[in-house]
Amino acid sequence: MSVGPSLFKPAHKPPGVSKDQKRRVLIVDDHPIVRQGLRRLIEAEADLEVCGEAETAREAKSLIREQEPDAVIVDVSLKQGDGLELVKDARAHYPALPLLVLSMHDEAIYAERMLSAGANGYIMKQAASDQFLIALRRVLDGGIYVSEAVGNSMIEKFASGGAYISSNPVDSLTNRELQVLHMIGKGLSTRQTAEALNLSVKTVESHRQRIKRKLSLRTSAQLMQYAVNWYAGREPGAKP
Repeated sequence: MSVGPSLFKPAHKPPGVSKDQKRRVLIVDDHPIVRQGLRRLIEAEADLEVCGEAETAREAKSLIREQEPDAVIVDVSLKQGDGLELVKDARAHYPALPLLVLSMHDEAIYAERMLSAGANGYIMKQAASDQFLIALRRVLDGGIYVSEAVGNSMIEKFASGGAYISSNPVDSLTNRELQVLHMIGKGLSTRQTAEALNLSVKTVESHRQRIKRKLSLRTSAQLMQYAVNWYAGREPGAKP
């Protein structure tokens, strides 16, 4: 999904925030009940408030421009668009904007990719509420947040000097292939995936073929079952 520069305008808010000023957070998630829970959690804190909610990447871009939040919470899955592309675009237009990814999807696959795309932190939705607030304040203060497991994995990869090999075949996918697998798991057709990622149908078909090859899958039905199980957090061979 590519986004024209007109959807973004650099924020004019001066850096920093006074001690008595609440820091404003934008929530981007495609589930209303999740947004409601996050709003209650954030607004129970004396120093934080929610300045807006969005369920699509396009809505998020408009709200970032209009509300000039102090931080954005981004889910990997969005109703339209994709969290990875949103993080890339937001970072390109707002270099100093703290971005915290909050997702149900495997941090072992997504956390490092999201940080590489420009996120300041990654936390799973299964995390405790106090840990979420720690992560949010960490990125608001200019830091980086990942779980201990992800941090150790990143150190191991760095220490291996490029010799690290993941046991998870999904880790071998490129970011674009991972996005396509994600869309398949959500139940989107090839055409819907192409529209969501602003690609041609032919390009999406090419990605599907490469995904099948990398995951040792022979048929489109096997790819669909694998993607649905992976998206839902089940074992790849399980029945949907």
